[in-house]
Amino acid sequence: MKTTSPATTRAPLWLRWLVPAVLVLAWLAIAGIGGPTFGRLSEVSSNDQASFLPAGAEATEAADWQAKFRDSTEIPAVIVVESDSAFTPAQLREAAALKGTLEALQAGSTVIGPIPSEDAKAVQFVVPIDSSAEVKTVVKELRNEVQASAPAGMRTFVTGPAGLTADLVSAFAGIDGILLLVALGAVFLILLIVYRSLLLPVMVLFTSVFALCAAILLVFGMAKAGWIQLNGQSQGILSILVIGAATDYALLYVARFREALTHTTDRTAAALTAWKAAWEPILASGATVIIALLCLLFSDLNSNKALGPVAAAGILCALFAALTLLPALMALLGRAAFWPFRPKLLQETQREPELVTGLEGQNGLWRATGSLVARRPRTVWVASVLLLLVAGAGLLQLKANGVAQTDVILTASNAVDGQEALGRHFDAGSGSPAVIVADEAKAQNVLAKVKASDGVGDAYLLADGGAPVITGAPGVPAAPAVRDGKVLINATLDHAADSTDAENAVLSLRQELKKIDGGVLVGGVTATALDTNTTAQRDLVTIIPVVLGVILVILMLLLRSVLAPVLLVASVVLSYAAAMGVSAFVFNNVFGFPGADATVPLFGFVFLVALGVDYNIFLMSRVREESLKHGTRAGILRGLGVTGGVITSAGVVLAATFAALGVIPIMFLVQLAFIVAFGVLLDTVLVRSLLVPALAYDIGPRLWWPGKLGRPGSGAAARDGARYSLSAANPAENEEAGVR
Repeated sequence: MKTTSPATTRAPLWLRWLVPAVLVLAWLAIAGIGGPTFGRLSEVSSNDQASFLPAGAEATEAADWQAKFRDSTEIPAVIVVESDSAFTPAQLREAAALKGTLEALQAGSTVIGPIPSEDAKAVQFVVPIDSSAEVKTVVKELRNEVQASAPAGMRTFVTGPAGLTADLVSAFAGIDGILLLVALGAVFLILLIVYRSLLLPVMVLFTSVFALCAAILLVFGMAKAGWIQLNGQSQGILSILVIGAATDYALLYVARFREALTHTTDRTAAALTAWKAAWEPILASGATVIIALLCLLFSDLNSNKALGPVAAAGILCALFAALTLLPALMALLGRAAFWPFRPKLLQETQREPELVTGLEGQNGLWRATGSLVARRPRTVWVASVLLLLVAGAGLLQLKANGVAQTDVILTASNAVDGQEALGRHFDAGSGSPAVIVADEAKAQNVLAKVKASDGVGDAYLLADGGAPVITGAPGVPAAPAVRDGKVLINATLDHAADSTDAENAVLSLRQELKKIDGGVLVGGVTATALDTNTTAQRDLVTIIPVVLGVILVILMLLLRSVLAPVLLVASVVLSYAAAMGVSAFVFNNVFGFPGADATVPLFGFVFLVALGVDYNIFLMSRVREESLKHGTRAGILRGLGVTGGVITSAGVVLAATFAALGVIPIMFLVQLAFIVAFGVLLDTVLVRSLLVPALAYDIGPRLWWPGKLGRPGSGAAARDGARYSLSAANPAENEEAGVR
């Protein structure tokens, strides 16, 4: 960094006060509009099944056809009334009276039931709920009414797709408040410890919160216009990602600002000097994450496609806040921001120490780390790689084949309990049938094949109005509903709709029915889960190479090298594998999870690789800067020392913010929270602190191949060689300084 004399002419008034003040006021206006918008996200957010469907899958096409057979968009709520003993005739009459109550509550909707179980210990009703209504509110009303009106001593449940959706929405409710408070509280405590200052942590948090307000405003506008699809999952990740990223970028800028204040008394000059030093790595870091997230648009899963632009918009706002609002605040506050430990102005001779080993001017942990890297570089990086490989072996134990819908919610759920009650007394797939779309001409053949299939308890053609077609019964429809030459068949499975056995039954149905009708479609809840898992696994193979290619190109442009970016990408991939391996062990043996959502490996990859590269960008951009002045090996140790504290703090902050996702009782978010939090800490502590510096030190100037910095004739390479030889010529000094 160029030195600036304390006697430098002060910046003009407009630059010292007007520009920073305008920037701060502009961000205050954005926060004033965006803050209240946070509570309106529910207007444009959806947690129904359609927001997670695989876009081009058979189940999605079947759902589109199914909609043509409905007079309205409805999702069924399945009500179960259960007793420990068989219902008496009086209790059955009392339970049957519920039908009229439920129809009145649902404004005349036709309620199917009561349907008694074979063991006479339960009855069920199917209540259609208009999906345009507030499902959570309607289900709550149903639960209250059923509990009040059911025969005394009975257990009541409202389950099925509507009940599960309502409980899922309730589980996501903490995203609006609890998640944000936990994340901000954790970040504030960490910043207090890092800075030992009262004002600076508040300024950094302001930057993060204002960035989130801008992101909320941008995402709300895009969702309102129909450009993106927002759900609770992407909403929660957005908040965490913006706070974590904005804080990380702020930490990097503040570190350069503190350093600049040791060279000048002019706060405006220091703010500009820090901006010039920090904008390139911050921009490269933000661009890397944004482009990596936008690669999710290549996914065939609607939930993945939704997250890509939502999260990318959040990173964009974090980037702008860190490069505009924070510098403006620092330009206005100057040294006062660091009170009571204000940075002191260094003497001219202290500002740019002449480096021989790269450890000059360093103390404490990072001098010890640099000394270890310099003395035993090959031992350090080989040991680090072996440790990561051992941890990565656990990846084979990851059961990311999807989990039952009843396992997704980690807290008590009336809907989950209701599904278990259904399984005890009725066909396990009751309330969530498989849906078959077939040609009208082949309807009877298809129906006969469905009824004869293993895993199917019952099946019927659908008539207009939703009733089953039963020939020969008086008053019962005898003709199926037909839409554009297609008929609909409902098939109740013998297995719970979200079980592996049910998925196998759907696979078998698809194979057998295609022999009768090549255009037949099998959809429904089970088919959707099956297609979602299959698509997620295909996305993993498709998107990973795209993300790695994008990151590699950005690193090559930033570092003006080919070899260094390849090594950096390899290091974060290895770190990702290790994080997933440890996570698999923890999920299986500590948390006791039955499995993992099929999208967990992809989301974990995108976040860990993109964010892991962030820290390598922070480190290696500084290493390159120092290498230009002092040579590669000295530059590596100098870069490690001056960035060690800030990058470690950034890693702890990001890990803490992602760990906050664990307060939302959704298995996917809890698993993602652990994977990213642990992976970021692993990357920060082991990969960035030991593996990358040691490997780079061992390679030396060749690290920058084919750039001129690594060519034998370059000035930097010559200085590196001269200093390396000088240190090697004096073993005693070599050992003391920590150079091999």
